[in-house]
Amino acid sequence: MRKTKGIQAACILMVAMLILSACAGGSAPASSSESGKTGGKTQISFWTPFSGGDGEFMTAMVDKFNQENPDIQVEQLSNRSEDYYTKLQTSLASDQAPDLAVLHSSRMPQFVPAGYVTPLDDLAAGSKVNWDEFNPTILESTIYDGKHYSIPLDTHAIVMYYNKTYLEKAGVLKDGKPVYDPSPEGFTAFLTKIKDAVPADVAPLAQPSVRIDAYWMFWGFYNQLTGGGKFYDDNGKAELNNPQAKQALEYVNSLYTSKLIPPNVNDAVKLFQDQRAAVLITGVWSTGSFENIKGLDFAVVPMPQIYDQPATWGDSHTLALPKHSQEDPAKQQAALTFANWLAEHGDMWAKAGHIPSVTKVLDSKEFKDMPYRSDYAQSADFVKYWPRNEKQGQVNDNVVKEFEKMLAGQQDPATTLQKADASTNKITGK
Repeated sequence: MRKTKGIQAACILMVAMLILSACAGGSAPASSSESGKTGGKTQISFWTPFSGGDGEFMTAMVDKFNQENPDIQVEQLSNRSEDYYTKLQTSLASDQAPDLAVLHSSRMPQFVPAGYVTPLDDLAAGSKVNWDEFNPTILESTIYDGKHYSIPLDTHAIVMYYNKTYLEKAGVLKDGKPVYDPSPEGFTAFLTKIKDAVPADVAPLAQPSVRIDAYWMFWGFYNQLTGGGKFYDDNGKAELNNPQAKQALEYVNSLYTSKLIPPNVNDAVKLFQDQRAAVLITGVWSTGSFENIKGLDFAVVPMPQIYDQPATWGDSHTLALPKHSQEDPAKQQAALTFANWLAEHGDMWAKAGHIPSVTKVLDSKEFKDMPYRSDYAQSADFVKYWPRNEKQGQVNDNVVKEFEKMLAGQQDPATTLQKADASTNKITGK
């Protein structure tokens, strides 16, 4: 009797193990070493960090590609942006990475030197990729040691939104465009006129005093200065504490201390949506939401140029092929074909507000017929990315903390830059 029960228990255990094994196999991401053919189609997995409006636009693009390309089936997995890169690195370590993944230009220094992504030059010819079609500034952010490592989809830069009603009331609007002298003093005078003309509860310029927004604005102004934009010296040691950076940071700080940016702003985007802000400097990704706000009479232009040359902070969504222990050439070609299709159909992605990477898309009727986008598309020519450092994300987090102390009145710009350099050198080991 005991022997019979033992045999039954063993059988139950074996069945349970088989079920668990089957479930595990069905839920794990498919690696490129597995067969990519399903019903005659090459099936590829595609990971993105998109949600909300961005996610909806990307899903529409995936669906359209699948309809137009019967030989390829793209399966998209949308991840939470907060833990997207952690999941992607885990999948690479376990050889379970997707066939195609969105990779920000700012994240490439973590992935390219580590050998986590596949160089594309040898594969590009078979997928009809023409590198000459891409905006050279955007494309440069994806090139390492002369090799292309991803297909750029866009750039998302910071730009200046403005409430036309408030600017007209202040007398600083002409032909629908803001009017100011292109200098620090001129932009301050522009905001001061707005402050004097609008109700007391309306922000002349809405910017948070916490998080990364002030750092973005500083980076844009800093790169506008001749000799600006340095972050590290030739030996990799922090060099942010310099005269140009100090000049730009003192100006940013002055906008807060003069209360042209009101204190304690938490959600600047909502403030602008609620028509309680005249000007807002933030990313192009807000365009899609602003144009759906009833009664919001707004427009948008590139980042204000107040120094020697145009410049703005920005990043790019790019499309990369993660490495696998055994690559499937058919899936690689299918993934690259899809990535190139996404870039070529940048007008669909521009609905989210992003600036397409393929230059001919900007001249297309589909793009030009969309409001607002053409007004800031030139930002792609002077977007300035973060430096290429594998620890730049951690560095930026610490610099933001120093900026927050400054904006809280706890330290001046000079001290802020000194502490930023010290924390950077500690993180990078210099």
